[in-house]
Amino acid sequence: MYYLYILKCADKTLYTGITTDLGRRVAEHNGVKIGARYTRGRRPVKLVFSKKFKSRSTALKEECRIKKMTRKEKIKIIKLK
Repeated sequence: MYYLYILKCADKTLYTGITTDLGRRVAEHNGVKIGARYTRGRRPVKLVFSKKFKSRSTALKEECRIKKMTRKEKIKIIKLK
């Protein structure tokens, strides 16, 4: 199982990614050096959206689609949750 997730950073920006272990990945973004370079200087981060996918391919396609969206469009997705 793969998860697509959106994080809200301390500076109010949004970060999108995929993972197989949502809890571990959010903890990595908030603490250890393994977190994405983007989120390191924007801690703490908060999980605001997640969705399950059966395959990595499908999750990656959705991640790509969301990353191309405007901030306004991403906020709409988060609010629909």
